Amino acid sequence: MNRRLLIADDDALARAALRAIFDAHDDLELVAEAEDGLQAVERAGRLHPDVVLLDIRMPNLDGLEAARQILASASNRARVIMLTTFDLDEYVYDALKAGASGFLRKDTSPERLVAFVRSVGDADALLDPTITRRLIERYARSRRSDAVAAGRLSELTPRELEVLIQVARGRSNAEIAAGMYLSEATVKTHVSRILAKLDLRDRVQAVVLAYEEGLIEPGAADR
Repeated sequence: MNRRLLIADDDALARAALRAIFDAHDDLELVAEAEDGLQAVERAGRLHPDVVLLDIRMPNLDGLEAARQILASASNRARVIMLTTFDLDEYVYDALKAGASGFLRKDTSPERLVAFVRSVGDADALLDPTITRRLIERYARSRRSDAVAAGRLSELTPRELEVLIQVARGRSNAEIAAGMYLSEATVKTHVSRILAKLDLRDRVQAVVLAYEEGLIEPGAADR
């Protein structure tokens, strides 16, 4: 599957390094670069890339607000990946909650970067689940959702709620299917319905919501 990419970073050397990595792969097409969040939002809206990589800290408009604006656009279905220097960054958590599909450290290897970009948006993908869950555990419990979110959970059937808990534990569709004695197709259907009912973009947002609602306790993800 070919993917059209946009990268946004105020560091010209960082953009050049990313450009060189993506140019080496025929299935990854770099359609635009941006020096700040304002350019990223404008070019994402005009060019409709499949994946946008955003530096979390940029001038004029930071990566968090740029992510919010890109993800809020009804006409833009781009997946957003945040680029950060630190794993446990509250701004990254806020971006995941807003709908970003994952994050990468800036010192990520080229091979891992390419694999992440290729997998983002796949129904069963949760980017770097161990670090993502660790980030979510750090911040989610201090961001308790309001009654509106709790009411949204009541829309789920008992089986869907059980699947959501398994998703929050970092299980893949295959692992959930094996543990619940279901087919992978059935699990995929449950996950799709969960995301639709809760108005979530992907599994990462589902994990954030599950932690904030207390469905999963910090440290319990792999039990």
